[in-house]
Amino acid sequence: MTRADHTARWAGLVTLLCVGCGPAGPPDHVLMLATRAERTGFQQSTGYGEITRQLQYAAAASDLVHLTTFGSTVDGRPIPLVVVGDLPDARPASVRASPRLRVWLQGAIHGGEVCGKEALLMLLRSLVVGDHPEWASSMTLLIAPIYNADGNERIGPVNRPYQLGPYEGAGERANTQGLDLNRDHMKLESPEARALTLAYQDYDPHVVIDLHTTNGTEHAYHLTYAPPLHPNTHPDIDALLRDEWLPTVTTEIKRRDGQDFYYYGNVPRGTNVEPRWQTFDHRPRFNNNYAGLRNRVGILSEAYAYASFEERVRSTLRFVEETLQFAHERADTITALVDRVDDASVVGMRMTTRAAAQRSETPVQILLGATEEVQNPFTRATMKRRLDVAEPTTMYEYGTFSATDEETAPAAYYIPADLTAVIDLLAAHGVDGGATDAPTTITAEQFTITASSQDERLFEGHLQRTVDGAWEPVEQEVPAGTLVVPVDQPLGRLLFSLLEPRSDDGVVNWNLLDDQVRVGAVYPILRVTEPPSSPEQ
Repeated sequence: MTRADHTARWAGLVTLLCVGCGPAGPPDHVLMLATRAERTGFQQSTGYGEITRQLQYAAAASDLVHLTTFGSTVDGRPIPLVVVGDLPDARPASVRASPRLRVWLQGAIHGGEVCGKEALLMLLRSLVVGDHPEWASSMTLLIAPIYNADGNERIGPVNRPYQLGPYEGAGERANTQGLDLNRDHMKLESPEARALTLAYQDYDPHVVIDLHTTNGTEHAYHLTYAPPLHPNTHPDIDALLRDEWLPTVTTEIKRRDGQDFYYYGNVPRGTNVEPRWQTFDHRPRFNNNYAGLRNRVGILSEAYAYASFEERVRSTLRFVEETLQFAHERADTITALVDRVDDASVVGMRMTTRAAAQRSETPVQILLGATEEVQNPFTRATMKRRLDVAEPTTMYEYGTFSATDEETAPAAYYIPADLTAVIDLLAAHGVDGGATDAPTTITAEQFTITASSQDERLFEGHLQRTVDGAWEPVEQEVPAGTLVVPVDQPLGRLLFSLLEPRSDDGVVNWNLLDDQVRVGAVYPILRVTEPPSSPEQ
């Protein structure tokens, strides 16, 4: 289907949904599946109440669609989840009992970045009316269109400056606590992030797709994307995405739609800065990176903010469709990959604690673009509109990360029972562990802190901490009730980043141990290089 065919197909369907078809018209539940964006000519975005009603109608319209929720927002809004597949219901047990590939798709993690939310509603409608029937044989889709529901509802004319629509406003980036939910995947300070992490445990998706809108550099890509960027991501996940999946999607979009997609990046500003295409951040506080450290295939999508709202929605929808088509065709390969990675132990491996962006071996060609300033017809605020300009520009790409500091992954960590905040955080992530039932003397390593500093600027309510020091052998008795966390488990990569003291996104960085972290002190968590005997649960 070409882009013109795709647009015409949806234009016809929207007409059907909005005005009916002949004297009888379509069923009532189908009439309700046009999004507010479509009904208003993409001048408005769909609100929470309307979304929940549309999801209810979708569930009524198809035996493949099952509606549930996963947790609630700060303001008490249940977060909707639609399970699409050949299943009896939406319960996690039913989903996990199926051998099919499980794909999680989420929108509106940032309340003002609304194209993913609208695209997922349109995707769901297409499934209800019978498109892509073959997908049900290979996949179960887990669709969470409005994750940051509170932010979505705080619509304002000054949110997302320069973004080209929706003209009547978009929601706020943060949740009601003022937290960026796409920086909260490690510290889990929001009820939304805790609910999401629990849903990942309950439904155990093999693939996680997170849909955004970006701004920044004026380029010629309608959409950019990223795989997991943390160096500790299993290389087979990275290879699948970089060598096969994302190139296939890019090629199909160019062939069918004539649009250019590429890896996420920006060209840094400044007079003495080397021109380069620079990706964002490797740390697992970001969703795609977090998914990677959970041994899952994480994919970030960023539609271009200076394309029109309608273009952003349709580009996002096409990205999702082609991404899912690849998943359908390789479903068995992907599930086998995830199972294999879950079984791979990291004990004894050199693992990254801090990292920096790495320059590509050779320059790449980046399509830079241009914009013009236009006025919002409602607020008169200045917006930017992309021009149909593509300037091939050669520069180095900084699209991957390599370690600047490393440690060897131990066999286990020993966590004192009074470190309740740390223990609670590990439990919230789904990390396995058990408590000792009696005092035990162990041959271990302890970390002595030789340097400690904090950022000067507050970030997400924290002055992030960095420590240095060294592990040294020690013979020590640990009391009964000490939590023993083996690293030889599927979440070994994640718990390493949480518990290593020099990790740039762990419990030390997020100030959970500030009362015990000082120069000359010993980090209160021990580690061992040999697997401990199984503690009593």
